[in-house]
Amino acid sequence: MQYRHRLRSRIIISFLLLGTGLTSLFAVATMVMRAKFEDDLVGSWLRREACNFVEFKQEHPEPDAQFRFSKQIEAWVVRPSTAYRLPFGWKDLDTGVHDLFEDQDGKRQYYKLAVQRTPDMWGYLRYDYTQEVLSQRNLVIALVIAVLAFSALAWLIGIWSSRRVMRPVSDLATRLRAFAGGQTQPEPLAPYFVDDEVGELAQALDDYSDRLTALIRRDREFNADVSHELRTPLAVIRGATELMLGQPDINDRTRLRLQRIERAAQQCADLTSALLMLSRNERGTGATDVLKVASQVAEANRANIGGKPVVIEVEGEDGVLVDAPDSVLAVAMGNLVGNACKYTAEGEVRVRVLKDRVQIDDTGPGISQEDAERLFERGYRGSSAGASKGAGIGLAIVQRLCELYGWRVWLEPRDEGGARATLAFSARAR
Repeated sequence: MQYRHRLRSRIIISFLLLGTGLTSLFAVATMVMRAKFEDDLVGSWLRREACNFVEFKQEHPEPDAQFRFSKQIEAWVVRPSTAYRLPFGWKDLDTGVHDLFEDQDGKRQYYKLAVQRTPDMWGYLRYDYTQEVLSQRNLVIALVIAVLAFSALAWLIGIWSSRRVMRPVSDLATRLRAFAGGQTQPEPLAPYFVDDEVGELAQALDDYSDRLTALIRRDREFNADVSHELRTPLAVIRGATELMLGQPDINDRTRLRLQRIERAAQQCADLTSALLMLSRNERGTGATDVLKVASQVAEANRANIGGKPVVIEVEGEDGVLVDAPDSVLAVAMGNLVGNACKYTAEGEVRVRVLKDRVQIDDTGPGISQEDAERLFERGYRGSSAGASKGAGIGLAIVQRLCELYGWRVWLEPRDEGGARATLAFSARAR
């Protein structure tokens, strides 16, 4: 996930970069323009003076003829035959202006040397440039200080501006956190803010809150209606079935049908309780005997497999308890065992109860690795579903129950054929 700064930090950084960038560009432009103008002015002046000096000496070769220069300029004129008298570094310089330096008495002296070479005479004008170099260095220092000062000022302005810009947003966040206490009808936010971008955001949050509140109210009312309206007729059906099963004069065929009705009513009651817990995100408690529930689930599925040559066996350790209601464990195991029975045409479905898990092995067609990873997605039925009935919801309900109770569930192919479903009562199990 890409890291992003807080909005206030981005505002401060923007001001800092803007201030630093503008002052830095101004400083660089100042230095470049100063150096260019100075070099052009001084260079053109020195070239003109050197040319005039050589022309003067050509017209007035007598030694006492004096050409007036500025106090900062020293001049020499030599014949090519006497060029050995010049400093070593000057002999090979072409006509033009050159930037040179030399060390005298431990101090570095900077100067510009204008050279004018003719076939019969070489002229040199030396202009002391040390003061200008020092002035340029002082200018650089001053500009650096100005850049730092303006950057600091931009940083302070950024902090001040970000506080003003972010204060309404911070107030909105504070009010939202204050409303996160599960209030049935949160207080509107829009009246506390002016009609600007933050006010529009507050109004949008109010609209969303109203829709969410109405949705939660309908969901709670639906849960209450389901809890009352479904459990009551289911209890009536179970009571009536028990009374009819208690009559001694019913035949075996009718008794089997009544027992099937009784199991179906119990399954509906368990499923209703489990779905209500999921909708409320509530974890029920209880000490449920896993082997007992496994036996009940197996008995219910034996009656539902019809005439298929499938044997359902239950084995394992007695006394294994889990902290969950009977209905939750019955729904989870019922979907896993029912899924194994549905896809097993013949053979057996074996339910094995271990200390921390339940394993359901079948001798069906098996599953692919892709199906094993996706079968717990809502609506996914797998490549081996064929023409079998189902909406791909049962295993998704099992997955949600496991997330609610901190369990784990997975499917995997068996080496000897078929598939294995594992319901582990620990989130770290595998």
